[in-house]
Amino acid sequence: MLHEYKKEIHELKQENAHFAKIFEKHNELDNKIEHAENGDTPMTDTELEILKKEKLLLKDEAYKMIMDYRKAHA
Repeated sequence: MLHEYKKEIHELKQENAHFAKIFEKHNELDNKIEHAENGDTPMTDTELEILKKEKLLLKDEAYKMIMDYRKAHA
């Protein structure tokens, strides 16, 4: 997720427990989605769509936190 901000992600994960939790949850959802799409985990289209939307919301929240962090440390 957001690999171009690797430095900021590393620093935020160390400094901000909420960001670390968001990042971890995003990765968990990413794994669940991948397993569902590969057919390893049975899931309805609706369930998969819900996971994808939740993952996107977490990514948006993390992106905003990264941008705020960059502004504060510019």
